[in-house]
Amino acid sequence: MIDNIVPAIGKILIDKGWTLGTAESCTGGLVAATLTDFSGSSAWFSGAVVAYSNQIKMSLLHVPEATLIEHGAVSEATVLAMAEGVCRTLGTDAGVSLSGIAGPTGGTPDKPVGTVWIGWCVNGTCRAEKFLFPGDRAAVKRQSLETVLTGLLELLKKN
Repeated sequence: MIDNIVPAIGKILIDKGWTLGTAESCTGGLVAATLTDFSGSSAWFSGAVVAYSNQIKMSLLHVPEATLIEHGAVSEATVLAMAEGVCRTLGTDAGVSLSGIAGPTGGTPDKPVGTVWIGWCVNGTCRAEKFLFPGDRAAVKRQSLETVLTGLLELLKKN
């Protein structure tokens, strides 16, 4: 699956002359690592911010402190701000963001383990979606990776 999606993302970005950045929390750089596993990705992948702490979300991705206080790090508002922020920080046309609870600890009744918010910004159009992925930490991270890339490809095709 990934072997088909990443080259398709790269082709669209190259054809448009666009670049991509990632802002990752729960995946800890997995998305960036996966993208850079593909030869030629330097033509369209600018970089990543692994924003595990709220301080990094605020300082590097411009997530307002009020957003984190009111909604929490694992929220629609936060991943939208992260996706917009990574585009601004890295100067990219497209950005993706992820924040979630990969487990096995950290879950709450409102946000159980496996809760992941994913954000996408493509050429100024931003959206976010909440997911509840089953499985252990590795499974949650893998499903997050596949979902963020599938969603990005869909948005790129529409723009």
